[in-house]
Amino acid sequence: MIETLQQLWKRSGLEEGDTILIHSNIKRTLLEYRRNNIQVSPRDILESFLDVIGPRGTLLLPLFNFDFVKGVPFDIRRSESQMGVLTEIGRIFPGAVRTGHPIYSFAAIGYRSSDFSGIDNTSGYAEDSPFGVLKRLEGKIGSLDLEDQKSMTFYHHVEEVKQVDYRYFKSFYGGYTNILGETSFKKYDLYVRDIERGVMTDVNRAGELMWGAGLYCGFRPNQGPGLRFVKAKAMFEFVEGLIDAGKALGTLYSIGDSE
Repeated sequence: MIETLQQLWKRSGLEEGDTILIHSNIKRTLLEYRRNNIQVSPRDILESFLDVIGPRGTLLLPLFNFDFVKGVPFDIRRSESQMGVLTEIGRIFPGAVRTGHPIYSFAAIGYRSSDFSGIDNTSGYAEDSPFGVLKRLEGKIGSLDLEDQKSMTFYHHVEEVKQVDYRYFKSFYGGYTNILGETSFKKYDLYVRDIERGVMTDVNRAGELMWGAGLYCGFRPNQGPGLRFVKAKAMFEFVEGLIDAGKALGTLYSIGDSE
């Protein structure tokens, strides 16, 4: 008998009361249920996460949208997520709170959503960003059927806090409409890779090291439920250790063709 969605996530390590950021590719999950003639929708998946974490849990979903870097105005009320259908459902979910960075915003749903209300961090990965808040709340980061390279943006939070020398601050300017419908011209920053040096984000090796260190729990992509977790604070300290030990090259980034 096929497991319920809730059973899958519990088997992966999701617990009642978790504050959890989840990156996701839900295609395989949907197909598995359809093969068993069970109709499951993306909203069902979202609500199953909420069912497991319960009334004292908080779900974060990435609503990343990269149009602002191309000069497209951002509207916190209407600009859609570019991170897939599950995240777009989360954006408009009743009670969801959206954070303010026009490129790296998040939806917060549940018990600690007020901790994310009003966040308007200037720099995308900074200590005052949702990444930093998640760390201070002793939260977790989950990834469903995605390798680290395609999901774990938290690596860049560590890199920005540590001010690594292979990234630098770049500013973007554009029209910004806030929750009250007020529009202004604003500046936001990203700590971007140094493409002139040929820096390429390359974090799968670091992910393997975290598996080896016992930091990840759950399942690798396309295995079992496909959902894995790591505690945000533990991940920060582990990645910080790689940087401090001079091991970032080869674990967090590589040098490739800059063209």
